[in-house]
Amino acid sequence: MNKRVLFLVVSVLTTFSLQSCVSNYVVSAPTTYSNEYKANAKLSALDNKKLETAKLQLLNSFKDQNIVAAQVLEASLKNDEIAKTVKFTKKIDDILIEAESYLGTPYRYGGTTRNGIDCSAFVLSVFGAVAGVNLPRVAASQAQEGEKIEKGSLQKGDLVFFSHSRGRISHVGIVESVDENGEVRFIHAATSRGVMISSLNDSYWGPKFRFAKRVVSQENFSNFAQN
Repeated sequence: MNKRVLFLVVSVLTTFSLQSCVSNYVVSAPTTYSNEYKANAKLSALDNKKLETAKLQLLNSFKDQNIVAAQVLEASLKNDEIAKTVKFTKKIDDILIEAESYLGTPYRYGGTTRNGIDCSAFVLSVFGAVAGVNLPRVAASQAQEGEKIEKGSLQKGDLVFFSHSRGRISHVGIVESVDENGEVRFIHAATSRGVMISSLNDSYWGPKFRFAKRVVSQENFSNFAQN
């Protein structure tokens, strides 16, 4: 009987001891996991901060690249405009050089050559040879071409039209120069002296001036043959 009681007591103590060990093991484990979680959370926060910093740097890099690209494009466009202006100016100068090569050519009604030429044939020959512009044969029809230009805005190469009785356009010339005082000089085939240069301030031609047209402009320049 005493042996049985003793065995029971030992069994109970052993059970309590095992339970105590298990309890100690279970309680201590979560503390370790909690520390690891906090450490991981801290590392994660640092990684997110680095990621945001990297994203901002990348966005700023793209922004800088776009600014540089825009500046390069703007410079390129300006260079293109400058090149276009230079080509246009040279073409107008070439037109006037061709026109001035006719100076002294006698006037001949219906004439189309350097042996004798009328005003409209002179204009269409010059523009056709240098700029590839196909103008009508007579002055009245040439007056229907191009863009109408105010007298104060005239430039070299513009066409000036005249009539002798305020009716049908009967004469045409090419603006040769515009000075700082606004005086407009034009080259034309006059019945009296052939191809010559006159002024719109002239007492004869001034009152007969009606309007001006621009058949070759910087905007439509590329539409014509690049001779």
